[in-house]
This record gives sequence, structure tokens and C-alpha cells, in this order.
Amino acid sequence: MSVGIPMFLGVSAILFTIGLIGVLLRRSPLTVLLSLEIMLNSVNLTLVAFSRQVGGSDGQVFALVVMGIAAAEVVVGLGLVVAMTRRSMVLDTDELRTLRG
Repeated sequence: MSVGIPMFLGVSAILFTIGLIGVLLRRSPLTVLLSLEIMLNSVNLTLVAFSRQVGGSDGQVFALVVMGIAAAEVVVGLGLVVAMTRRSMVLDTDELRTLRG
């Protein structure tokens, strides 16, 4: 039994929807970052699926680039969360307006 591209695209759409709901509804910056990671991973799944169907390796290389960007985003985001926690700032994205304490 072979898994076709529609199955990959279906799983990717479900993952992207879960991530989008998490970004739009959650207030914690850590949860928002996690939801963004889920969205980026769903895009990676789509890239690899199309790359597999076409037979090239361009989609896989681009997925590796997206993974590197996602890793940098996590480092910057967690650094901001740690800095905000040390300054006793509110970690609610609805109340957060500036990074000034």
C-alpha cells in the first residue's frame, strides 16, 4: 500500500490548522511559539511531499532551510521570554505592548 500525496497534504492541512488556531487563541508566548513551529513543520511536510512527487531534491533542501530559520526563531523567542520573566513583565500577549519594563 502506497501513501499518496493527498494523504501528506491532508495531514499538513490539519497540522497547519492546529497551529493557526493556537496562534490566534492562545495568550502565552511559549504556546504561540510552539504553534508557529507546528505551522512551519506542516509547510515542511508539504515541501517534502511535493519534492517526492516531482522527483527532485529542491523541496527537501528548502525544507532544511526552513528548519534552520525555525531554530533561529526559537532561540530569539525563548531569549525574549526569559528576559521578560527576569524583569517581572507580564507574559500575556494581549497585555504586552512594548518590551520596556
